[in-house]
Amino acid sequence: MAMSSPDKESLRVRLFPSDRYPLPLPEGHRFPAAKYAALRLRLARLRADGVGFEFVEPHAATDDELLRVHDRAYVGRVLAGTLTPAEVRRIGFPWSDALVERSLRSTGAAVDAAAAALEDGIAASLAGGTHHAGPDWGEGFCVFNDTAVAAREMQARGLVRRVVILDCDVHQGNGTAAIFAGDESVFTMSIHGAKNFPLRKHASSLDVPLDDGVGDEAYLAALGPAVAESLDRGRPDLVLYIAGADPYEGDRLGRLAVSKQGLLARDRLVLEAARRAGVPVAIVCGGGYCAEIESIVDIHAATMLLAAGMVGAGSARELPGSS
Repeated sequence: MAMSSPDKESLRVRLFPSDRYPLPLPEGHRFPAAKYAALRLRLARLRADGVGFEFVEPHAATDDELLRVHDRAYVGRVLAGTLTPAEVRRIGFPWSDALVERSLRSTGAAVDAAAAALEDGIAASLAGGTHHAGPDWGEGFCVFNDTAVAAREMQARGLVRRVVILDCDVHQGNGTAAIFAGDESVFTMSIHGAKNFPLRKHASSLDVPLDDGVGDEAYLAALGPAVAESLDRGRPDLVLYIAGADPYEGDRLGRLAVSKQGLLARDRLVLEAARRAGVPVAIVCGGGYCAEIESIVDIHAATMLLAAGMVGAGSARELPGSS
């Protein structure tokens, strides 16, 4: 599916990058942390060519923001560096002061993107999608759950009542599902590989498990009704969209076979459905584990450019309590 070229002069989308806060990892670690700086540089080149991307420094998530979602003792262990060896292994990153700062900034970026989306219609964090972190655990390269924190913070500020999280990462959002279990104010949808990580899956409001090897046609056929059902049942004031690059056919950890064009069609499906419903969208990047960093960057950059062409959609929606 070809992406049309929007009018460059009309674009303005706020992007919240976290890459200036490094994620120190041992040599050979399988998490491709370099993708974040490469994505920002790609988008900066597009901005230089006239696309109205605006880069905004994210704040560090506060204790109050984190504690609306996460257990106080768990947050304390992360901040103090007293996680157990088992907890560190489950997260998959070695603990460091830099990891804490990066996790706080990435989480803050999702909060900031959510607030910006409510003003502009669309905004994005250039990281995040840390959906495996649960109330009292981190897991699978996720320390804090950024979309859960963003949802709770927007509710706490009185800006929204109801939120839908559309999780299109290839891995099931088990932490998000656990956090919002039984909470009708946050509707969670996860479309993911049925046999992929995590081994233990918590029930989302709507789960769409896919067989290994699913390609563009079957993926989009499953996604369309799921998005429609999520928006209908969730009745959101805000959508948080995890636009994972890891359903891509070239991903080392994905096990699906969706092309770059298929992922762009996915983005268009989600963003247009939200626009038709008049709901603002905050995007976070989610996973991506290609050996070729540029393939991950291609996918995320296409998402952001598409979003730029739709900025403003949903911004006129009345906020809770408005007359």
